[in-house]
Amino acid sequence: MLQKFFKNKNVSNKLKLRLKNTIIDKTLTYASKTWTLTKRDRKQLNDFERKVYRRILGPVYDNEKKNWRILTNGEIYASVKKPTVTETITLNRLHWFGHVQRKEENRILKKYYV
Repeated sequence: MLQKFFKNKNVSNKLKLRLKNTIIDKTLTYASKTWTLTKRDRKQLNDFERKVYRRILGPVYDNEKKNWRILTNGEIYASVKKPTVTETITLNRLHWFGHVQRKEENRILKKYYV
């Protein structure tokens, strides 16, 4: 359903990015505070995120070569100005760690996670 919406030229990129942030990012990072990510997991999450960004932003016209091309990873992150999904998960985990560290020593939560 969102694929057709993201390809629609009548919808602004700003709105598409807001929907991506509210629907896809929240779903993708749900309960990520307790995840253990492998290198493969990180790669898959970043690949998926870039795929969604490319679908939203679409191809760009290269005036020098006189043809259309897809955005590079650097161009995507420069235009979006937002942390990657794996950086967001890392920050969520740090917030969770700080929460657990502030608990009292005799709490079950602290016994299992520290």
